[in-house]
Amino acid sequence: MGHLGTFPFGHFVHFGTHLYECGIKRRGKQMILKEMKIDTWVGDPTNCYIIFDEKSKEIMIIDPAGDVDKLEEMIGILGGKLKYIYLTHCHGDHIFGVTELKNKCGGKILIHRYDAEGLNDASINLTPYIRDEKIELEADSRIDGGDLIHLGNLEFKVIHTPGHTKGGTSLYCESEKCLFSGDTLFRGTWGRTDLPTSSREDIMNSITSKLMKLPDETIVYPGHGVSTRIKDEKPIYLELKPKLI
Repeated sequence: MGHLGTFPFGHFVHFGTHLYECGIKRRGKQMILKEMKIDTWVGDPTNCYIIFDEKSKEIMIIDPAGDVDKLEEMIGILGGKLKYIYLTHCHGDHIFGVTELKNKCGGKILIHRYDAEGLNDASINLTPYIRDEKIELEADSRIDGGDLIHLGNLEFKVIHTPGHTKGGTSLYCESEKCLFSGDTLFRGTWGRTDLPTSSREDIMNSITSKLMKLPDETIVYPGHGVSTRIKDEKPIYLELKPKLI
């Protein structure tokens, strides 16, 4: 069984001691973004994203799948405070590091209410397929589509994108023109729909009716693999949509 997103790809990223050696990208005047690939032993590493608001020094980490010591080191390098641990969905290859990260660095755990129940249900989060480790995890806040999350002056909108799981979400920042799509949308493909609570119809609807409505220049940062842009993915779904009706 491959990873729970889609296809095998990727490698580890190791941290240096300087911001640029760590591969940190400056997205705008205020937001700094770091992507870290975390190996979960099921194929393609999970993309974990560290978002840092320079003004407030607040940090949000998306999908901490492991390597918590390195995440803690990065928080120290940035000189920030972890405010949120955002989970795009409840699968084990996206949540293995959450408890340790919260215990070491604090932060509120956020996940859509439909996936919150899956955090402690192995038949839904599929952790036994990844490693022999029991996860006991509770969300601090259960979020819904349309909710707004603030990191300093940065604003992120929650987009409910069911399909890979029933409570899967994507996180959109209009000011920075970027989308964190979890395992819903990848470069050239979409997330698996043969898993518990997943639905091919739902994922296609999430992508065509929600994500493809975003501005063309929006950069998509997926849960696995490499980034893409909305305009580069549109032709795939413009061709598929008539066949889905």
